[in-house]
Amino acid sequence: MPMMPKRVKFRKSQRGKMKGNATRGNTVAFGEYGLQSLEPAWITARQIEAGRVACSHFLRREGRVFIRIFPHKPVSGKPLETRMGKGKGEPEYWVSVVKPGQMLFEITGVDEPTAKRALARVAHKMPVSTRFVQRRHAVA
Repeated sequence: MPMMPKRVKFRKSQRGKMKGNATRGNTVAFGEYGLQSLEPAWITARQIEAGRVACSHFLRREGRVFIRIFPHKPVSGKPLETRMGKGKGEPEYWVSVVKPGQMLFEITGVDEPTAKRALARVAHKMPVSTRFVQRRHAVA
């Protein structure tokens, strides 16, 4: 079952803009290592699930995976070979709006080479270019 909200205020949404960089959710907060987006895009619920499966399969129940994005936005589509007009199509799938700098996935409980290889597998499933980042520990 793909990720989607339990309930929404409005069934259909407009496309919107994806300009600017991410100002929130752009640091490693839950894990030790993270996968950060470098370009804006819509990431579908199926792509997020594919990344989760690839990562958890590689780690074999070792460590912990955090998914930092959630598909809140419905994308509507009209049937093929339908004439123009007759209103907006029905919601087909759900996407997460990702901006440059947004943290996509995080991992903790494994060493750096393992985390790098696991997140590389996730990066192959994503429609955006990404980079591997580490948590910045504050100097006391």
